Amino acid sequence: MKKKGFKTTIEGQALIEGVMMKGPSKTSYAVRKPDGEIELKIKENHSLDEKYRILRLPILRGAFKLVEAMVVGTEALTYSASFWEEEPEEIKSERRTKIEDGITILFSFVLAIFLFMVLPSVVTSLGKEFIQNTVGLNLIEGILRLVVFFIYLFVISKNKDIYRVFQYHGAEHKSIACYEDGCDLTVENVKKYSRMHPRCGTSFIFMVLLLSILFLSFFGWPNFVARILIRILSFPVIAGISYELNRVVGRYDNPITALLRWPGLMIQKIATVKEPDEQQIEVGIASLVAVLPAEGENDLWK
Repeated sequence: MKKKGFKTTIEGQALIEGVMMKGPSKTSYAVRKPDGEIELKIKENHSLDEKYRILRLPILRGAFKLVEAMVVGTEALTYSASFWEEEPEEIKSERRTKIEDGITILFSFVLAIFLFMVLPSVVTSLGKEFIQNTVGLNLIEGILRLVVFFIYLFVISKNKDIYRVFQYHGAEHKSIACYEDGCDLTVENVKKYSRMHPRCGTSFIFMVLLLSILFLSFFGWPNFVARILIRILSFPVIAGISYELNRVVGRYDNPITALLRWPGLMIQKIATVKEPDEQQIEVGIASLVAVLPAEGENDLWK
């Protein structure tokens, strides 16, 4: 029997042949192993914002959640990849360290800075003698940042393994949508729902890129080193504001929020979220069921 629909706080991430789900008190990793079985790992949530309540303040919580998501996401991806490497899991687990995970996060951060901050700024500087208006320069830089983002998504989506990750992304979204609509979590039910979701990380990133155009325009067009420093130091603020806007867009349904969520949904549809098959949906369901709230727990979107 279908229940009344609602907005949940449950969120997830696609993995290598798997799906991660984060519920109100637990996080689960469900991975389809080479032998076809689903391996499920469940752990209790222990976030720093439980201890330091200042991290829950608007805008600040967005920057914190982004860093936390990167850490947890890297751990989840490493776990899912371990089932698809030649070494036995026991050996890899002993060899893997927190330092290696830290290096992975650092490398991803440096690559993101180069692609989305350094490269667009350098290219825009080449036309400075033709464009004297600082707002215009920031606008062009922002457009180039979006172009780089689209090219990056297009290139990685052509990889067969990445395409399968994007299919699991679809399984994650469809499973959550089914749950939020109050339907039983069965493969047949989940298949009926849209693979796009307004609270997706893709929509968040797109919101960050759009807001950066407006926000960075207030700083003019200083020398190259100053520009890069301003962009790096401003990123937590931009991410925090984007997080708050994404919360509003995900929580309310009206013409304004529909307009704000449309670009992100289209990017999901074109690039980062693909239609999953039944086996991938099974993994999404298994991961979601593992983190559903216990009696008395609250997972409603606040």
